[in-house]
Amino acid sequence: MHSEVSVRLADDQEFRFDLASAEPMTHEAGRRWLDEQFTSLDCEPLRASGKVLLADKVLTVAQAAGATLMAQPDWGPAFARAASAALARQVVRVDVPAMAVTY
Repeated sequence: MHSEVSVRLADDQEFRFDLASAEPMTHEAGRRWLDEQFTSLDCEPLRASGKVLLADKVLTVAQAAGATLMAQPDWGPAFARAASAALARQVVRVDVPAMAVTY
């Protein structure tokens, strides 16, 4: 089955991670990894209520990470694995300029 995460950071900047041969994360491991990154990157909730949905967390972590972390050989693929696992989706598209996560 096709499994891919793409992250668009700008009109001319996109990262694609093919997860076909990657070791999958469990749903809980993906959530935990995103939680740790959300905290370590000093991300802020998108909603005024302070509630952070999983899709919001994926989006804000991608935004905070930027091209510097996405391009790292360990961090980028780990983000992709965690996003796919936490959202329980095989194909995930993170579009930071549009502030959207689609499946």
